[in-house]
This record gives sequence, C-alpha cells and structure tokens, in this order.
Amino acid sequence: MSAELSRGEQHAYDAARFAEIVGSAAPGDWARPSPVAGWTALDVVSHLVEWSRGFLQGSAGVELAPLDVAADPAGVWKIHTADIQGLFDDPASRMVSNPHMGDKPLDVALSEIYTPDIWMHSWDLARALGQDFDLGAQRAAAMLADAAAMEDAMRASGQFGPRVEVPADASPQDQLLGFIGRDPYWKS
Repeated sequence: MSAELSRGEQHAYDAARFAEIVGSAAPGDWARPSPVAGWTALDVVSHLVEWSRGFLQGSAGVELAPLDVAADPAGVWKIHTADIQGLFDDPASRMVSNPHMGDKPLDVALSEIYTPDIWMHSWDLARALGQDFDLGAQRAAAMLADAAAMEDAMRASGQFGPRVEVPADASPQDQLLGFIGRDPYWKS
C-alpha cells in the first residue's frame, strides 16, 4: 500500500487503473493469452471478481450478487469495484476469519490480499492487451521485500509460479514479476 493513501483510497486508485485497462479492450481482445499460463485476458478479470467475492462470502459472511464477467467485463468491473469500495468506505466492524490469515478487520484483510492482487494483475491484463503497465519502482521494491520474507508460504500456496530469473540489475518491477513467476519480457 502506498504510504500516503488510506486503504480505501489505495483500492480506489488501483481499481480505477485496472478499469482503464479493462475499458481499453475491444470485444475480440478478451480471448488473447495473458502472461499467466493458461489464462486469457478475460480470465484475469474473472479471477479478480470471482475469488474476492467467494472469499468475502466464506471468510466474512458478506453476500455479494454473482456477476457474469464474460457478458460485460467493463460493466461488471465497475459494479464489482463499487461493491468492494463500499466495504472499504463502511467496514461496519466486519471481520474476516480465515485459516490462512486468522481474524482481521475486513478492510485490513482486503488491503493485504485483494488490493495488491488488482495492482499486480493490472500488469497481466495490460500485457495481454499489448500494453505496458508501470507498477511503480518503490511499491514494487517494497512488495518484493515483503514477499521474499514469506517465499516458502507463497510457493506452497500454489498461487505463484516458479521464479523466473532476471538480471541482477533488473528494475524492481522486473524483479518482482520474476519473483512471482512472470516473465517480465512476455509479449502477447
């Protein structure tokens, strides 16, 4: 999370940047491959919408209406973002109870696992659409330092691919992408 932004502001910022990428896609772009092995551009959007809604229901008892991402990715992203932003704006003392992260306030849990997922998957979607995306050197370096401290747990989760080696002098963004299993030089 950027030090100058609150949890809710960071989510709003990252979700808006992702919305710009989603909005740039032409209807035929959704079948394009993404840097995530076996995923299309549409799968990137579907992942962010579906896992977070399932997580909220299972770990916090928050019921959000199901959404059909394939029918209207840009429209669904707007609805989804509004739903999640509402939870940041009015957490109502909601708690997350999850065996992997324990008990935490809902806004804290979302800012630890969901907001960074939007941020990192923005690169995936941009690359799938043939665009570049700047994660920001300072934020990438901070995330890499945090992730390196829990690498064994991350790798064991199955949510990250094997590390992709990058040059020692690679940018913080390229180092982070390689760490999480992405080829920073991938092109669609």
